This record gives sequence, structure tokens and C-alpha cells, in this order.
Amino acid sequence: MSKPTNISMQEVWQQDRDHYIHPWTDFSTFKETGSMVLAGSDNVHVFDGDGNRYLDGIGGLWCVNIGYGREEMAEAIAEQVRQMPYYSCFGHHTTVPAARLAAKLAELAPGNLNHVFYGCGGSVANDTAVRIIHFYFNQLGKKSKKKIISRIDGYHGSTYMAMSITGVKFDHIGFDIEEQLVHHISCPNPYRRPASQSLEDFCNEKVQELEDKILELGPDNVAAFFAEPIMGAGGVIVAPEGYHRKILAVCRKYGVLYVSDEVVTAFGRLGHMFASEAEFGIVPDIITCAKGLTSGYLPLGATILSDEIYEVISKPQADGAIFTHGFTYSGHPVSCAAGLKNIEIMEREQLCAQVRDMGAYFETQLKTLLDLPIVGDVRGRKFMMCIENVADKETKALIDPQARVGNRIAAHCQARGLIVRPLAHMNVLSPPLTLAKEHIDFMIATLRESIEVTVQELKAEGFL
Repeated sequence: MSKPTNISMQEVWQQDRDHYIHPWTDFSTFKETGSMVLAGSDNVHVFDGDGNRYLDGIGGLWCVNIGYGREEMAEAIAEQVRQMPYYSCFGHHTTVPAARLAAKLAELAPGNLNHVFYGCGGSVANDTAVRIIHFYFNQLGKKSKKKIISRIDGYHGSTYMAMSITGVKFDHIGFDIEEQLVHHISCPNPYRRPASQSLEDFCNEKVQELEDKILELGPDNVAAFFAEPIMGAGGVIVAPEGYHRKILAVCRKYGVLYVSDEVVTAFGRLGHMFASEAEFGIVPDIITCAKGLTSGYLPLGATILSDEIYEVISKPQADGAIFTHGFTYSGHPVSCAAGLKNIEIMEREQLCAQVRDMGAYFETQLKTLLDLPIVGDVRGRKFMMCIENVADKETKALIDPQARVGNRIAAHCQARGLIVRPLAHMNVLSPPLTLAKEHIDFMIATLRESIEVTVQELKAEGFL
């Protein structure tokens, strides 16, 4: 794909630098370097303003699951715009796509999670979950059950409440969070457990920590536990086998609702439409999702509730009272049409089965990088993977943060035609689900070369 005509990429770069406040901006470099201008895309590749091609190893941001440039997706969106671009779902109105997608999500979700509330993304889906959970317990007369428990290094969004639930401490620097309602327990990262501790003991220790926290806060005060099936932005942490089932049992014991944040893991990234039950053997009370719901083609998020929760919140609380939660764009018909088409494509092309197949190959090939001197851990599942770089494999000591090792590797990859995501000393990979074997082979070869060059630099600069 060639660059767009009649557009000055230098002008776009300047406008962006001067006026656009980016999410997660590094202001120590942004005002000098600005942004890489992306101007086109096709399947698993994106193109910069000069027409250079890059394999997108991060799927936009965990989300372009069906790949870029789908003509039938464009047509479905355009047709819905022509037919009905918008109508409010307030006051007992609906649209065809909103109703049909809700029914489809209820069909795909595990257990009796049959009721869907729409928002514009994952942060809003989690905020909605909190508000509905508080309302639910109010309706039951348990008005003290308000506190939320989540995990250090868990990521749940960047609205005020969702960021408060988020346990990535780096993301809190300089910002305020809600500290009375939200409490955190330890990250279940097996790589960082004591060398003498078995996986089973480590798992049981983390589960006990949740029970201890509930008892410390008081079961009558704890409303919900939030967890990603696999922790994403906190470093792609896969908890030990059985962790989620044991955690759910603790929640059930104390009447604490379990919210499974599947914003990243749903819609094929782990080889299933939803991973909670299919991959981890649990049926939570609530699932939140976004990203892969439309493959990023349009903004859309959903909070999916169990029959039990819906039965309580759908009873009128008083004469004339209504359920006063919602957004202008809840159930936006064009976004919902995109969600329906996205799921249709995934089912027709059997993308979940393809991920289970190619994802196994991806995992195996990535682990060949463990022979490199700084690669301490390669973890994740299917198309959700992370490389953790360390200074010493034996002690797992980290490389000096000043080395910016994750950024270095990402820069070397980008120079070779591959985009990977730097997270401090780590690099995350979450490519489109349409990845083929030759794409994986290119990624592995490029990562190997980029890490080798980085090692040479780190040694020359005294970081190793």
C-alpha cells in the first residue's frame, strides 16, 4: 500500500505533536521525536506515512483480531450508517444491531450470563460493573458491601474507578486513585515466586491472601473481586493451574461477586470466544469485554451479567424509580453492527481453531529465544505473549531501568519491520489472529536479531 496522496506527512506529524495529547505519552521524548504516523493497513501489516511496511505484532492494542482492511466489515458499517447511524437506547428504545448483538453475546458467554450492558470500551465496561454491583447489593439491602478487591499488576482501564482497580503502580504516578473502596492483593506471577516454593504452594498462598483480605475488610463490606484470566498490561501473567477456580470458590464462600475482565482475552486471543470457562474452568458472575468485540474497527464495550444479578437489578426499587445508568452511545447501532459482523467473520473462518493451532506454534517458537543471554522468561498463551528481559537469569535481577531495554528492543524491531510493545524491561506480543506461519517465523527471527543487537549495546554501555 502506498502512502495517501495530497497529504503532507510532515504537516500531519507537526499537527499531532502540537495538538494531540496521546494516551501513555512519554513527555521526556515526545516533544522532540513526535509520533510515528501510520497511514495504511492490510491484514497483519500497517504502513507509515512513507509507505514502509511493518508486521503489527501487537494487533493495534490487543484488539485487531480479524486483521486490517476487511471489506465486508467496511460494508457492514457503511450499510448501518446509511440505514440508521444512531438512535438513543434511553427510554425503552432499541435498534436492530443492539438487540441482535446482545442475544449473540448471551449465546456465546458461559453459564447464565445472558444480559448485556453496552459502553464504549473496556474502562467503561469495568466502571459499569462497579456501579451495577453497588446497586445490586443496595437492592438486596446489603448497603455496606461496596469494597472492591483486585490484584497488583492487574489492569482494568484508565477512567477514575477503573484505574483505581488497576494495580499497575507505575500507572498511578502523579494521579489520584480511590483508596477507600479499592484494595489490592499480590500478583500471582509464578516466575517471581521463591525458588524453593512449589507452584501448588504458591497458588494456595495467593488464594489464601484473598480470603485473608476479605476477612480483614469484613465479608459484609466486600462486594467484588476483579481479575483478568491472564493479566495483560501488567506483564502477561499466567497464574498457576487451578488458581481461578480456587479464587472463585473463596468468592462464593463470602458472597463476593467475581468479575472476569476479558477485555483482552475474549474473542479469540486465547482460542475461544470467551476464555473464563473454556480455558480456566470458571463461570464468573460478570464478564467485561471490548477490544476484540469489534476487532477495534469501532469503539464498543460490554458488561455481561448473570441471570441472578439481572433478576435483582431489574426489579423496580420504588414507585417511579428507574435504572439510572447509561451513556449517549450505549448500544450504538453502527458499533453493534461491527460487532455482529466481526463475530460472523470469526465463526465462518474458524479463527478460534486457527489460534489454537498457530498459537501453539507461536508459543513454541518464542521459547526458542530463551537461549539468549537476557531473555529470562517467555510466557503467555496462544496470541497473548510476553518476553521478560533480565540482567541475570539465575537471580532474575533486572537490568538498570536507565537502559530502557524494552524500548531498545522495540526500536530495533521497528527498524526491521516489526512492531512489538515495550513494557519497561518486557516486550509484549498480541498480533492479529490471522497470523500465518511465515509471519510467526519473521517475528521470531526479527526478535532474535533485535535482542542480540540490544545485548551488544548493553554490554558496550556497561549495563551488562
